Amino acid sequence: GPQKNYYINFSTDKVVTQLNNGVLFPSYQPFTASSPSYQNPDFNGLFKMGLSDLFEDYNILAGLRIQTDFTAEYLLRFENRVKRLDKTLILHRITTNATTVDGYPLNLQTNEAQYVLKWPFSEVACIKGTAGLRSDRTVNQSIDLPSLEQTNQYETWASAKLEYIFDNTLNKGLNLYNGLRFKLFAEYYRDIDQSSSILPSPILPLFGEPNNAPTSSIGNNFYVVGCDFRYYQKIHRNLIWASRLAGSTSFGKEKLVYYLGGVDNWINPQFDYSTNIATDQNYAFQTLATPLRGFYENVRNGNTFFVMNNELRWPIFKYFLNRPIRSDFISNFQVIGFSDVGTAWSGPTPYSNQNAITTNVITQNPITVTLTSQNEPLVGGIGFGLRSRILGYFIRFDRAWGIENREILTPINYVSLSLDF
Repeated sequence: GPQKNYYINFSTDKVVTQLNNGVLFPSYQPFTASSPSYQNPDFNGLFKMGLSDLFEDYNILAGLRIQTDFTAEYLLRFENRVKRLDKTLILHRITTNATTVDGYPLNLQTNEAQYVLKWPFSEVACIKGTAGLRSDRTVNQSIDLPSLEQTNQYETWASAKLEYIFDNTLNKGLNLYNGLRFKLFAEYYRDIDQSSSILPSPILPLFGEPNNAPTSSIGNNFYVVGCDFRYYQKIHRNLIWASRLAGSTSFGKEKLVYYLGGVDNWINPQFDYSTNIATDQNYAFQTLATPLRGFYENVRNGNTFFVMNNELRWPIFKYFLNRPIRSDFISNFQVIGFSDVGTAWSGPTPYSNQNAITTNVITQNPITVTLTSQNEPLVGGIGFGLRSRILGYFIRFDRAWGIENREILTPINYVSLSLDF
């Protein structure tokens, strides 16, 4: 027949409405020295809609997440996959509430814009580059005269990220793989202001930087480099041994602090406030280094971390039954045995005096006392878990015994909603 022009016609290819405790877009949280703790998302309402054209050359994704405290997260992503070089534009906004150590409420607002280029070398490998602009605003909520007199804090960051991604895994079932996947990445962040040559001054007010913003931090920067290797080995039939080795470090005038411990998407997460956080490292952002089961979040912290995870994943019913299983719960039911080991530290090595876990500074004017402890920086955890899909959610239960200073601790139970490790 005669050739006809193809006119781009979008149609809905994905609509998601659910409750969960995740985020729409992963990003570092601003580090607030007055409230040093990680702000885990509450159970929230999540809505996502995806649109694609007939050939899937273009894709649009819009998302909204509303938490129980009425803070919200918004995401808009546009992908252009017409040619080999994929182009993506991402707009992201998130607000969270926090509390200072003095009990004063804070509202943290982050706006981000990212432009991503991705070049695939083959079906299993690609290189990805990201240029971004980010604005962080810390609003002091007024509940009395001292908090009313506090000024809001503003920071605007330009960033660049380069990643090499490899993934030749084969999907053998829900959360069951064979093969290797890994990622190597490097990031650069720089604090900018209206006088910066990076952006013309009219743009910055759109991202929340007022004309009278403090300039003491202008020019601050930090670097992040890291890796994440995951290998999945078939032992027999659907019995899989999964292993992971991940690590990252940050350096520069400011740094990123990693909180080690816990699991991703932990329902009712717990933060260990008894672990010291170094006050001399100029932390700008914070993130979790997980999983390390057997402990709460922040069993160790610092600008460097590494963690090793091993899991034996056994879909017990699929393994023994050589016939189709109608029940989704029984078909995806897995028994897990695992071991985790890792640490996070500040300073050149985990055993240096700069590591916050080895020193404790107590100040009572006019006396300051520094206590040096003999804590072993390395911690580990062993245990077992159960996994299955219930009502469309992949629910994980883990019971883990932490190992610290060569002692086995009281076990901790985890319920979470994340896949893989």
